[in-house]
Amino acid sequence: MASQVTIHGIKNCDTMKKARAWLEERAIPHAFHDYKTAGITEAKLKAWAKEVGWETLINRAGTTFRKLPDAQKEGLTEAKAIALMLAQPGMIKRPVLEGHGALLVGFKPEAYAARFG
Repeated sequence: MASQVTIHGIKNCDTMKKARAWLEERAIPHAFHDYKTAGITEAKLKAWAKEVGWETLINRAGTTFRKLPDAQKEGLTEAKAIALMLAQPGMIKRPVLEGHGALLVGFKPEAYAARFG
């Protein structure tokens, strides 16, 4: 395989469990990075945002985002979104799969199948 696959997310998230099971069923070696316990760097978030857009990365549907005061949710910019995700990694959409020349955000079996054949 060309490069290591790393799946970033939170251990107890149901979507994460589905994505990890998908990889395991197909014997695709991968590392797991729990950004809720291990954290995430600003540089990593900026790189992801550059590749897929910060709007794709932030999980507006999640309870962490929804619990924010309206003032924090309004007028979001890339800088504000990255600051929020750094402060509360639970706001990052999951999973983020990185490797094999791809960055996939969210779990869609068809997107994984297209990437891994």
